[in-house]
Amino acid sequence: MSHEKKSRKRLVGYARVSTKLQDLTRQLQALKRARCDVIFSDKASGKTMKARPDLRRALESLAPGDELVIAEWDRATRSMWDGLQIIKEVIDAGALITVLDRNYIDLKTPMGRGLMAFMSAMAEDERNRIITRTHEGRKIAQARGARMGRKPKLTPHQQQEARTRLANGEKTRDLAKSYGVSISTIGRLSA
Repeated sequence: MSHEKKSRKRLVGYARVSTKLQDLTRQLQALKRARCDVIFSDKASGKTMKARPDLRRALESLAPGDELVIAEWDRATRSMWDGLQIIKEVIDAGALITVLDRNYIDLKTPMGRGLMAFMSAMAEDERNRIITRTHEGRKIAQARGARMGRKPKLTPHQQQEARTRLANGEKTRDLAKSYGVSISTIGRLSA
């Protein structure tokens, strides 16, 4: 009598946030509730698939019969082409795909996959609108005299003093140490 062990499909989870400061907890909890066997996650901009190395690893780990479980579709991809690429790679691997925040879409059908591609296009459009609004807001703020970027590490007086000391031959490293700033901060003063 043969006791062949029936192999169970693996559930491969994926979550992403845009920056290191954002939190993955909500997505990771959803993937754990979905009983994923392994979970991949990225903390990086989602503009391209290259910027999401764990997504690449998740896709490459898929075997026939496995299922890619994505916590939030618009976090996995921000462009229509990336969405189509993800779906294609999952299908090419002989795997299935489930999107937890879009569980009403049946990705086993061409219509469901087409609808998900459309949703990727909507996410891409939203990303472009956010970028446009950000640029417009920055221009308006600059026109009003707002200074963009981080607050300088050195006051204007310290900057002038450091420039004078550099001109008198003091070393960048020594100045950085005396002001308690990085060498690159002093280096930018001579540029």
